[in-house]
Amino acid sequence: MRQRLTIILTIVVIVGLLVLLNVVTYVKDQKTGDSEFSANRSTYHTGPTGLRAFYDYLSESGHKVMRWRESTDKLLGMSGGSVRTLVVVGRTQLPFTMQETSGLLNWIDLGGHLVLIDRDPQQELLPRSGKWRIAATQLDLPPFDLDATDQNQMTERVTALKPDQPSLLTQQVQEIMPSRFAARLKLVASEAPESQEKFEKHPKAPTEVALDGDNLDHAPVVHIEDRDGALLVDYKYGAGRITVLGDPFIVANNGIRLRDNLRLAINLVTNGDGLIAFDEYHQGRGITQNEFASYFSGTPVIAIGAQIVLLVLFIIWTGALRFARPIPLAQVDRRSSLEFVASMSELQERSRAYDLAVENIYARTRRVLARYAGVDYNSSRSEVASRVALRSTIDAHSLETLMRQCEETINGAPTTSRQALDLVRRLREVERTLGLRMRSRDARQAVENI
Repeated sequence: MRQRLTIILTIVVIVGLLVLLNVVTYVKDQKTGDSEFSANRSTYHTGPTGLRAFYDYLSESGHKVMRWRESTDKLLGMSGGSVRTLVVVGRTQLPFTMQETSGLLNWIDLGGHLVLIDRDPQQELLPRSGKWRIAATQLDLPPFDLDATDQNQMTERVTALKPDQPSLLTQQVQEIMPSRFAARLKLVASEAPESQEKFEKHPKAPTEVALDGDNLDHAPVVHIEDRDGALLVDYKYGAGRITVLGDPFIVANNGIRLRDNLRLAINLVTNGDGLIAFDEYHQGRGITQNEFASYFSGTPVIAIGAQIVLLVLFIIWTGALRFARPIPLAQVDRRSSLEFVASMSELQERSRAYDLAVENIYARTRRVLARYAGVDYNSSRSEVASRVALRSTIDAHSLETLMRQCEETINGAPTTSRQALDLVRRLREVERTLGLRMRSRDARQAVENI
């Protein structure tokens, strides 16, 4: 019991420490919060920088949306056959490799639509559009102490922007509210020297660069801009299109409900037909990650589960250990009582210990006679014999003489085997006369030996 109490107390202490550790860890994660400086642009993320609200709205409003959790070069395979629009938002946790970039551009060239929403888009994802290329410039950087949930801080000194021209991307959009950290996109003519590259809203006339038919077909179109530059640009690439938005705040949880930001976000991803896929692979939510672990990511549930498994294994391991000295197995005497009696008789006969044989039988007979007479075992022979004679037909003198002869033999008087047998026979006759030979214990042992 003492050992079990020690084990129970140890388990209670361990469980308490695990609970305390997980509580401290969970509180620490809560204090960290969400940051615009290191934003999480995943559609699983419900924080201010996540896209969970936008994704759930598209899903519940009947649009075909999914989370793309494979490498982008798989878009050219069977799994990407139904995907028509791929949405990549913000600085991804995993960078695009050369192979993934090449596969993505080939997919766009075959008719795919890439929606790239970022303040500093990866240049490999922005191929030249004919003789034009797109460069992004971020006017302001978010500080470390910025509260991403405070829309006033996010839009401080920012004026709502109106569309430059009516288009499919700006339909039903009156004005949008970007953040003060929104990047501005510049269209740079690639044929001009580096020193002469300048921002152009969209190509109108061949003033800076000679425009041919191919150049006009691939010229980027600016949809929303201000005096600092363009915010929304799209252009044709092969048989597909690339749409670039310079501020993830417009589609994120903390900014999508401002002005017509939601309407613009919907126009961006539903511009074409088919399935809309949000890139979760480069947000660290690849298909190789366990679904259960992904669901509980960022919570102490996984850690608690792992610790409980370790605790169960520890209990199983300790259950097989010995906490005290080894206890010998119980020795069961498999010999019968008859074998014991036969062995003792043979030993006494060989050693001529007739007095010991008489002593073994007389001791039991005297104890039975004392109980029958109602006296103490140590009472005198005469008292035992007289009391027995009063309650039976046995002669007191004869019984006393028999008892005296037995005691003299036990005390060392010379005797032979014949005399010892005669004494034992007379003792058994006394027991039989008094009906004392078969006691309850004798009867029970006799039944067990059958």
